[in-house]
Amino acid sequence: MRLLGRIGALMGGAAGLLAVTSANAQIPVEDLARTPAVTNVTMSSDGSYLVGLMTPPGDKGEELALAVWDLENSQGPVITPGNDRMRFIAAQALKADKLFAVGRQAWTGPAGRCGIEGRSIGNTRTFLTKLYMTSTDMDDFEEPFQKAQNMLGTSEATQLCFELTGTAGLHQDLPLDPNDVIAQRLNTASLNAEYIRVDLESGREELIYRENSREAAGLFDSRTGELLTQSRIEPTGGGDYDFEILLKNPSTGAFEVHDKLTTTASGRHSVGIAGRDEETGKYYVITDLMSDDLAEVYFYDPQTREFDDEPMFATRDFSATGVILGSTEADFNQLLGFTYGGAVQKTYYVDPEWDSIQKGLEQAFPGQNISFGNYTGDKSKIMFTVSSSTNPPTYYLLRDKSRTDVIGAARPWIKSDQLRATELVNYQARDGMKIPGFLTLPAGWEKSDGPLPSIVLPHGGPWARDSAGWDSSGWPQFLASRGYAVLQPQYRGSTGFGRKLWMAGDAEWGQKMQDDKDDGAQWLVEQGIADPNRMAIFGYSYGGFAAFAATVRENGPFRCAIAGAGVADLAKLDNSWSENRLQRALQGRTVKGMDPMNNTSKANIPILIYHGDRDTRVPLFHSQDFYNAVKDKVNAKLVVIDDMPHSLPWWPEQHRESLREIENFLASDCGMNPAG
Repeated sequence: MRLLGRIGALMGGAAGLLAVTSANAQIPVEDLARTPAVTNVTMSSDGSYLVGLMTPPGDKGEELALAVWDLENSQGPVITPGNDRMRFIAAQALKADKLFAVGRQAWTGPAGRCGIEGRSIGNTRTFLTKLYMTSTDMDDFEEPFQKAQNMLGTSEATQLCFELTGTAGLHQDLPLDPNDVIAQRLNTASLNAEYIRVDLESGREELIYRENSREAAGLFDSRTGELLTQSRIEPTGGGDYDFEILLKNPSTGAFEVHDKLTTTASGRHSVGIAGRDEETGKYYVITDLMSDDLAEVYFYDPQTREFDDEPMFATRDFSATGVILGSTEADFNQLLGFTYGGAVQKTYYVDPEWDSIQKGLEQAFPGQNISFGNYTGDKSKIMFTVSSSTNPPTYYLLRDKSRTDVIGAARPWIKSDQLRATELVNYQARDGMKIPGFLTLPAGWEKSDGPLPSIVLPHGGPWARDSAGWDSSGWPQFLASRGYAVLQPQYRGSTGFGRKLWMAGDAEWGQKMQDDKDDGAQWLVEQGIADPNRMAIFGYSYGGFAAFAATVRENGPFRCAIAGAGVADLAKLDNSWSENRLQRALQGRTVKGMDPMNNTSKANIPILIYHGDRDTRVPLFHSQDFYNAVKDKVNAKLVVIDDMPHSLPWWPEQHRESLREIENFLASDCGMNPAG
């Protein structure tokens, strides 16, 4: 692929990019399973080159190659494929003519604990993931930031653990420096993270900060690289912890605890330092402390140790999620805007020029989500991405604020005109709590056509959320294109919709959290959308737990369940929840409720279970044990997928197998075929 031709001025839109076909056609399994044509595209900070991944010419969608576009000479991409052992899964443009590539390969061996979930005895089937750095000519690949890793006295087994879990990566760019970045790596002697300033061109390293068991790095000054804030965890008794934020006193150089920024594990308020205003010395803080629910952006003065009386930014219905500060010499550290949640993450620009650019692109691409990447100081080059719930990402370059080059579409074969946009809805749970949800319906369907077979699709996490953007799994539109109504409930325990909904899920696994899924199914019926006799639940990871819970829940609304890589045994999950003390202090304490493995005698609906055999996040025994316990009670099927890890990206053959199993089970074993 090359940089395609101009597609007109900003008002020209994206017409003609995607083919038009008849409505209601099914998205083929292959179209979701194959590798994207182009993905993961980023621009260097100086605007001279792009880096991404793409399906190489002649490949049928089985592999991804590393690609570099020369923007100065309008050439590219130059392509470097992976190999049989190491396959590319991510890439990132840097500066100083450098780029990152992330490769992954299957590995089997005695991993012990190694800081990963899974087996501690015998062989573990997992993956080795490595970060590489290379120049834009891609001649030599090296593992960066590793000079101090091979410490004397470190055993070969320990070194292997570091390889399996990953020990180094880019922490922060220093946008005004042409060569330097801040990297993070694991010190193999202390097993704590350390931060180093690295010259990408010469390889020179300077240690900035080394963490310990109590204190961790926070915000680095993006101008100087100086550490400005730290975080600290302190036990307070009774299993609770204080989470302290320490700010550097510029007069003494000491880091000082600020009580107004201190929270507790049990209270679970969020306090995040998003940046510092250089003129006033005040910090941008994203916090729910004042509202007790939705996060807002406040100025915090480290001298008076007080928040401003009013928030800088807040919305009535959604939490603030970020602060956008200028990253070039022309606008460095200037406040440009804020981001906040919603159906998708949205941006509110306070900078007039960026506001104009955003509105112009929104007019050019109506109904699409615009996401900006790097840009040059004069804004002659701005990288941006366009996507929506019906359109996989397409990558563009805006030149001189007047014309756009299309770099490539991730899945140009997806026919957006035959899909229906996902919408944000709300329904009421049985105890009165408002539950957000995302509803995807078949294109062209109207209520007068009669109720649909429907699927409740809870997300994983559970401390996560869905959105109305393009879902990287493809599941909502895959199912809707086959005639199913799909509801993705943002059940209690979900994040992104306020502290109250988030904390309402504590210790309610399989209980009130499960009520929210059942109540969503009932809402679909009441709205005239769902046929109450043709409803299923399908989920992955925590969503798989919800499917297990539905299988053993009596008098539930579902006629079948699909559990992908689900947690079935809460007792075993609790025993191996995490080796991270902070995660145990926060999330581990909330994992309580109805344990499906203790209730398998109540299984009453058919279930399809699928699980990857290289899943170390949720080990395979969860699915195997549940299947063995219910297979003689209900129609149950277990599919173990070769070499599949827990999280995306999955290889095309793995995605194909799971999608076909889902499709066939719903239509046959579950009797949900929309065709009747």
